[in-house]
Amino acid sequence: MSDEATASVIPLHLGAPKKVRKRAERANAHRQRRKKSPAAIVVPPSSEDLIPTEFLSEANETAAPVPATASATVSDVAAEMSRGAPAVAGGAVAPPRSLASYVLVAAALALAGVGIVINGWFARSLGSTEAAGWLFLAIGVATDLAALAAPSCAAHLWGARQRATALVAWAVWLMTFLFAVTAGVGFASVNIADVTLARASRPTLAVSVAQAALADAVAARDRECRGGVGKFCREREAAVAERQQAVDVAMHSVEQTADPQTDAAIRLVAWLSRGSLQPSANDFAMLRLVLLALLPQIGGILLMVGRSRA
Repeated sequence: MSDEATASVIPLHLGAPKKVRKRAERANAHRQRRKKSPAAIVVPPSSEDLIPTEFLSEANETAAPVPATASATVSDVAAEMSRGAPAVAGGAVAPPRSLASYVLVAAALALAGVGIVINGWFARSLGSTEAAGWLFLAIGVATDLAALAAPSCAAHLWGARQRATALVAWAVWLMTFLFAVTAGVGFASVNIADVTLARASRPTLAVSVAQAALADAVAARDRECRGGVGKFCREREAAVAERQQAVDVAMHSVEQTADPQTDAAIRLVAWLSRGSLQPSANDFAMLRLVLLALLPQIGGILLMVGRSRA
């Protein structure tokens, strides 16, 4: 009876469980690898090796799979957050542009458009033939476009520490800027001179009366001096000289009113300075010419300032 009990109990303890054998085999294989390569890096066992397999199987069966829609929703939210907050160097979030920056960009584009038209028109007027005019037009337009884009590119290159390329960009901008300013000077001077001459030659009542009196004096002189030069002929010649002076005075007054901006600016400066400053008409004309030629060409500088973030 004892033999049968012993025989029935012993087989239960002779064989080890299957999972225990697998662990022993893995440990034995690990020891063999360490003996073969002693210089190898020892890799610690993973956490799965320390957890019994029955627990792993039960955890895998009870764990609920993550729905694909949830992961997609998380990725969409992350993408929206990355698009909504622009990043700058160093991981910081760049502040949004103010309304003034957009106004500066709009003003820069408007001035650039005016400058392109001015430079193209004046450059085309310099051509002696139709083909030469169109070539000059292309040069003027391309030059003004380069003057518009060069400051922003130069500032970006300088910020990227490409100093040599940035200096080359500024040099190119300076050349195109000078060319554009000279074209603006030509355009402004031609148009101002034409308008002033047209205003100065317009007929007024004073000029008409003076010219009529001059014509009468000339006719009287011709009649009196037909038979020879005498006392009355000399008197008629003196009368003609007086009438000519009256015509000149009337024309000069018209020329002064042909450019009222210059006269008003001179009187304004004299009033503000209490008479200590007395600019001439030529001084104000030169200042106006410089401003009219310079302002349409600063679109590139305004664009660089407007695109920068405060």
